[in-house]
Amino acid sequence: MAIKKAKPDPARRRREIVVDVAAQTLRVMDGPRVAAEFPVSTSRFGLGFEEGSFRTPTGRFVVREKIGEGAPPWTVFRARENTGQTTAPGGEEDLVLTRILTLDGLEPANINTLERFVYLHGTNQEQLIGTPASHGCIRLRNADMIALHDMVPAGTPVEILPPPPASPLASI
Repeated sequence: MAIKKAKPDPARRRREIVVDVAAQTLRVMDGPRVAAEFPVSTSRFGLGFEEGSFRTPTGRFVVREKIGEGAPPWTVFRARENTGQTTAPGGEEDLVLTRILTLDGLEPANINTLERFVYLHGTNQEQLIGTPASHGCIRLRNADMIALHDMVPAGTPVEILPPPPASPLASI
């Protein structure tokens, strides 16, 4: 089945999501103004684009689909489908909870992001938010994920920024 690629909606270009991997934060931007900021957790395996790598991709994306509208907080999703179950905080498993914003890559390196099932979602690992701990996705606290889901429409541009390169002067 061919997946139709989403395009940013020009009428909605003013609102944008920016994920800062170095700071482990997500900002919702209204033009130059920060409308909201949330702590996140990106991949514990680092950054990358390879299938099966569990790494967080970087670059430009668009929110292709919003999933989970109206589901109770802590609802478990598998393969982007609501299981009808809820869970409690903690545990070893990397669960996808509460809401999902799917990411469609817009650059040659990240064009496989949707097929890799890398997206923004709530987590059972809220205690790890603010540190790289995911399996490639961008995790948010469940209450923050509900707020984000309500703030942005499908078609919202997303940029995931890698950390800046280390300064050669840092080792002196």
